[in-house]
Amino acid sequence: MTLLMIGTTELVLIGGLILLLFGGKKLPEMMHGMGKGVKSFKEGLNEPTDAERQAWQQQQQMQQQQMPQQPAEQQPQQQPQQQPPTQQHDNGQ
Repeated sequence: MTLLMIGTTELVLIGGLILLLFGGKKLPEMMHGMGKGVKSFKEGLNEPTDAERQAWQQQQQMQQQQMPQQPAEQQPQQQPQQQPPTQQHDNGQ
């Protein structure tokens, strides 16, 4: 199981081989393309699929149908405000 343990020397050797094979100009372009691919993959994981979008829309429609429909001009009835009692004075007459 010593194959899985890669040391610093092996990593430097692999990096040098890659640099020799692809060259100094092509390597940054490849890494840029790889970065774009990873970014696109992560966005794809977070983006809902068509089936999820359709299920969400159906759920929203069902919720709207279940809510009672109130016309826009009808406002909730307010209770009449009670006015404070007025004091009446008896003049004795």
